[in-house]
Amino acid sequence: MTKLWELKRPKAVADAAAAQKGLHIVLEILIFIGVFLVSSIAQMAVMMPGQFIIMFTDENYLNAIASGDMGKLMEASMELASSDGMVILMLFATAGMILVTLLFCKLIQKRKMNTVGFQKQGMWKEYLTGLGVGFGIFTAAVLLCVVTGSLRLEGLSETFSIGMFVLFLLGYMIQGMAEEILCRGYFLVSVSRRYPLAVGIFVNAVLFAALHLLNAGISVLAFINLVLFGVFASVYFIKRGNIWGVGALHSVWNLAQGNIYGIRVSGMQTSCSLLSSEMIAGRELIGGGDFGLEGGLAVTIVLVAGTLLLLAARQQRYVEEAPAEPL
Repeated sequence: MTKLWELKRPKAVADAAAAQKGLHIVLEILIFIGVFLVSSIAQMAVMMPGQFIIMFTDENYLNAIASGDMGKLMEASMELASSDGMVILMLFATAGMILVTLLFCKLIQKRKMNTVGFQKQGMWKEYLTGLGVGFGIFTAAVLLCVVTGSLRLEGLSETFSIGMFVLFLLGYMIQGMAEEILCRGYFLVSVSRRYPLAVGIFVNAVLFAALHLLNAGISVLAFINLVLFGVFASVYFIKRGNIWGVGALHSVWNLAQGNIYGIRVSGMQTSCSLLSSEMIAGRELIGGGDFGLEGGLAVTIVLVAGTLLLLAARQQRYVEEAPAEPL
């Protein structure tokens, strides 16, 4: 089995280093924070028109404004912010994060898109494989919770809507890819230009987890699991040598969690899910409680097992030997 510090450097890292030398780790982190803040502003700018439309077509929100009661207005605002429509809008708006991150890589770091992981070779196969791996590993965590009595699946949900499900699917395809481009395609590769891959993996995984610190229901175990997901995604990205698979994996992980199994996604609840499920009180250590499965030991187990399996797997040949084919 390959150890984390023995992973072979992907060609994407070598090509990125050739375009521009790596910086000191502190500078890399500060620049990452800057890129994230700018991309967040871009995301809010993309959201704003849709946000106004949703707000001023919502009867409950308009009635709260008309009443002049600040308590009612705050309550209506919070309810609107957690609505499916607003969540879908937020997911689609992460396209702003993709745009800012890619522009930074291309214009500032002078990198070609293949160094972010956009390989043409086998892209559709990689994306479909990522969907399968992501759904499979999350389903394994769900089964662990069911077997240990931490989660009860109650059958088909009465609130499921095929139209809303498709919108969530498309939204998560964008959101999952956005976070992978930011944390793996950009930051992991950027740090690894100068430092060993293990350093890039650890630092990007911790920063990825830190991006979720303000989510509802966050706990110490949830943070650890988010770090473990960052490590798992990083190893998957390195082993497969492209961004397509890990982007798909991330997207379907979130979709399966919220819109198939009806579980909170990093503290966020949705009413549009194929199945209805219930967390069992007193079993939060395994099932994750208010944060969702990512806050429990079931996810810890599957992510550690998944990472070990990836480390034992053979690295994709074209990652090291075949020349990258830029877009």
